[in-house]
Amino acid sequence: MKYALIHRLALASLLAAALPAAPALAADAPPAFTPPAADAIPDNEFGKVVREGEQIFLHTPQRAAKFVGNDLTCASCHLDAGRRADSAPMWAAYVLYPAYRAKNGHVNTLAERLQGCFRYSMNGESPPADDPTLVALQSYMYWLASKAPTGVKLAGQGYRKLPAPPQKPDYLRGKTAYAQYCAVCHGAEGQGQKNGRHWVFPALWGEHSFNWGAGMHQIGNAAGFIKANMPLGQAGLLSDQEAWDVAYFMNAHERPQDPRYQGSVAQTRAKYHDSDDSLYGMEVNGHLLGSAAPPSGGKLRAAGK
Repeated sequence: MKYALIHRLALASLLAAALPAAPALAADAPPAFTPPAADAIPDNEFGKVVREGEQIFLHTPQRAAKFVGNDLTCASCHLDAGRRADSAPMWAAYVLYPAYRAKNGHVNTLAERLQGCFRYSMNGESPPADDPTLVALQSYMYWLASKAPTGVKLAGQGYRKLPAPPQKPDYLRGKTAYAQYCAVCHGAEGQGQKNGRHWVFPALWGEHSFNWGAGMHQIGNAAGFIKANMPLGQAGLLSDQEAWDVAYFMNAHERPQDPRYQGSVAQTRAKYHDSDDSLYGMEVNGHLLGSAAPPSGGKLRAAGK
């Protein structure tokens, strides 16, 4: 009896060893998360503010006009109303703040982070921290992040990080790829497209686009966004190399001045853009980028004249 039991245990061990091992989960794999459906916004006073935040997110120039200097919306860079993974979704951003940011060298609250979005990406002015615009946007982000774990990076957070390209990003290759994949929506000159008074596709450079202080002017951010999300409805169509090349081409054009301008392009680059990821202050095709940038502030500046 004892011998038979030992024999069976030994046989079971051999069989177990012969079976393929279950795939191990990566210890550092970020957790996945799905935000609540849009129709799940509560029908109460809090829900009213959440809905207002959603509307500001989708129609920023109309709902937050006194702080916006171009015609981009929050959803121009954060697709599907801030829901889509790999386009810096709001549910993933909310759970990471407060956080230290090298951009300004201190711990930022979420409100301060949003103030930066208005100043740089919207080429406008920062709303006061207690302004109803920021309260509504933070409420919307809080609701999108309902039941998400805090203090961790969720899968799809931020923009996709692409590996270094096989070849150095190139203006001419980027120009060719842009004409093939991007110009039909964003225009041959990156000017975007309007339907009446409203922009359907955002301007990628020029006076109506984000300024030199925005995160999307960094080639790596733009390449990751393009690879994961563009062309619209055909995400992943471009190779990594094409995404890098298009990002380089897009950011090798003038856009509104960095509002942190230090009196010269050289000083501004040295303080804020001293990186291979930024073309500000670099010469491309015989032009020093930043030297002919339209003034920051866009239509807010124009309205104040």
